[in-house]
Amino acid sequence: MSFDLETLRGFFRAAPFMVDLGVEPVAAGEGRISTELRLAPRHLQHTGVVHAGVMAAMADHSMGAAAQTLAPTGQWILTAEFKTNLLRGARGERLLCEAWVIKPGRQLMFTEAEVYAIEADGQRRLCVKASGTMAVTPA
Repeated sequence: MSFDLETLRGFFRAAPFMVDLGVEPVAAGEGRISTELRLAPRHLQHTGVVHAGVMAAMADHSMGAAAQTLAPTGQWILTAEFKTNLLRGARGERLLCEAWVIKPGRQLMFTEAEVYAIEADGQRRLCVKASGTMAVTPA
């Protein structure tokens, strides 16, 4: 798959759940991607912080997209396993997720991601650290 930003935006638009959440790629490179989510009340849980499921889904799909940039033509990336560490509650205007491939492979790729809450003054606070094993599968 080509790893240009426009191709990855199409990849995210083809995933209805990412569209529903509002996650969009904002930067990309070989084995790397950054995504953003403008926060709205629907993303929050009862205490006013971003729901853990929102951040986990954002990290998961972003890690998969980072791996997809390295997948051979005719191959898709599917999550085999992922783990999230919730470091603090997220509050702010938006979330920024940075995801990258640690080790590419022919059958499995190992990835990591960090999700930051971005406050009105631009301050970044690390809220989630995630890791994932991505399977390389026929399209």
